Amino acid sequence: MALTWRERAWEELSRRSFDLLVIGGGIIGAGVAHEAARAGLAVALVDRADFGSQTTSASSKLIHGGLRYLRLGDVRLVREAHRERRALMRVVAPHLVRPLSFLLPLYRDGPYRALTVRAGLSVYSGLAGERLARAVNPEAARGRVPPLRLDGLRSCAVYADAVTHDGRLCLANVRAAADAGATVANYADVVALRTSRGRVAGAEVRDALGDETAVVRARTVVNATGPWVDHVRRLEDANAPRSSRLSKGVHVLLPLEATWSAALTVPHDAVRVSFAVPWEGLLLLGTTETPFDENPDALRVTEEDVQAVLAEAAVALDGALLRADAVRATFAGLRVLPNVRGEPATARRETILVRGRGGMLSIAGGKLTTYRRIALNVLTALRAELGLHRVETRPVALPGAGDPDSVAALLARRHPELEPRAREHLAHLYGGLADDVVAAAGGDPARLAPLAPGAPDLTAQAVYAREHEWACTAADVLVRRTTVAYRGEATREVAERVEKLLGSPRVQGRDAPARR
Repeated sequence: MALTWRERAWEELSRRSFDLLVIGGGIIGAGVAHEAARAGLAVALVDRADFGSQTTSASSKLIHGGLRYLRLGDVRLVREAHRERRALMRVVAPHLVRPLSFLLPLYRDGPYRALTVRAGLSVYSGLAGERLARAVNPEAARGRVPPLRLDGLRSCAVYADAVTHDGRLCLANVRAAADAGATVANYADVVALRTSRGRVAGAEVRDALGDETAVVRARTVVNATGPWVDHVRRLEDANAPRSSRLSKGVHVLLPLEATWSAALTVPHDAVRVSFAVPWEGLLLLGTTETPFDENPDALRVTEEDVQAVLAEAAVALDGALLRADAVRATFAGLRVLPNVRGEPATARRETILVRGRGGMLSIAGGKLTTYRRIALNVLTALRAELGLHRVETRPVALPGAGDPDSVAALLARRHPELEPRAREHLAHLYGGLADDVVAAAGGDPARLAPLAPGAPDLTAQAVYAREHEWACTAADVLVRRTTVAYRGEATREVAERVEKLLGSPRVQGRDAPARR
C-alpha cells in the first residue's frame, strides 16, 4: 500500500542526510527552505505545530513599505520593503499580494502636520521609485472609507501599498520548497539537537500527532522559530543569553458593512499607527504593541485588548461601527524585537542573527514583507558551509502565481456552477491552482458547497488541503488554508465536519482566531 504524505515525510527524515535542517515553518523558515531547495540543496523543514501557525498568520496582513519606519530613520528598510513589495505583487505571488490604497487622516488634535506628512510621503515615493501618494479632501476620503470620522479632519493623504493572506503566502513557500525536493513535516517537534565533534549536526524530532520519532542528520541547522528562538538556542547551549524581546499584537475582525476602496492608517503618536483594513470581506483592526514577558505558549486575547483596539480605531471611524458585540473574531501574535531598551513601537524592525557555540544559526524578527530578502541573507551567511558558489537573488513565481482575474474568468468558463464570489475567492487564494481545488470535489456537488454558512470557501478546499497542503487538523484548514475562522464561522459543527474529511484527531491549541 502506498505511503501517505506524512508517512513518506517521516521515512525521509529518518533515512536521508540533509545539507540543511530548518526548524520553524513560519514565513522566514519556509522562505529559507524554499530558497535553499531552489539552490539545489537537500533540505528538511520541520515545525512543532502547523506551518505559519503562530506569528506569521497573526500579522496585519500587509505587504508594505512601512511608512512609519521613516520616523525611526529606517530608510534602508523602507527602500528594501518597497523593492520586495513590487517583487511579490508582480512576480512571486500576484494572486496573493494585491494592491490597496491607504488613507492617512490628519485631525486637528492629531500628532502629524500636513507639511510633515507631505514631506514624508514624498520621501516614501522616492524610495519606492514611483509616485505612491497624493492629497485628497475629506469628502473624497469618505467616499473611499464611508465610516471615516469627519469632525476635526483637516486633510487626508492617500498612498499605495498591498495586502495578503499571510497563512497562504507561507504555505506557498512551503509548497515551493517541497516542489524543489525539500522534505517538509508539520507537527514535528524538535526535542533535542544532535552534535558531532562539537558541532550541531541534526536534531531528534518527535511526531506531535503520533508515536513516530526521527533522528534528522544535517550538515547545517537554522533555527527560525520566532518567539521560541531562544528556547531552541538553549537546546544547543543551556546558558545561551537572551537574544530578543517580544511584543504582543492583537487584531479584531468585524463585518464590513459598506464597500471600502481603501484601508485606513490611524496615527496615534509621532511613531505609532494602527490600521483598519478591508480584508476578505471583513474589517481587520489592529494592532497593539505591548511588551510580553511570559512564555509564548501563554499568549491570549483579553477583553481589555479588544477594547483597546476598538478605542484606537474610534480615533478615525464612526463609533457605531465599533461595537464589541459585532466582533466576529480576534487573534494575537508575538513580534520578535532586538533585545534593547525602549518601547516596542519605537524598536527597529531588525533581523536578529545569532551563531551558537555549536554552529547553529538562529534567525528571528524582521517583517513579513521582506521575508524573501531575510531568507536570502541567511543563505548568504551559510554559503561557505553549504558549498554555494553564489546565492540567486532573482525573484521567482510561487506555485499558482498568476493574474487572479484571468483565473476567475477561466473558472467561470470551466465551472459555471460556481457562484461568482466563490470563483473570485479561489482565484485569489490559489491562483493558477484553483482548478485543481475544484477537481478535488471529484464531481460531488456537496463538495462544491460552502464549507461554512456565509463563507466563500468550499468544502473541496478541505479535501485539497488534506491531499496537497499538509493539513492535519481542523484549525489547519479553517485558519490558514481558508478564511472560515476569521469570519467567526469555525463552529464546533464545522470543525467536526472538517475533522471527518481529514480523518485526523482534534488538536488543542491557541493558534486559531477566537470566535466571539
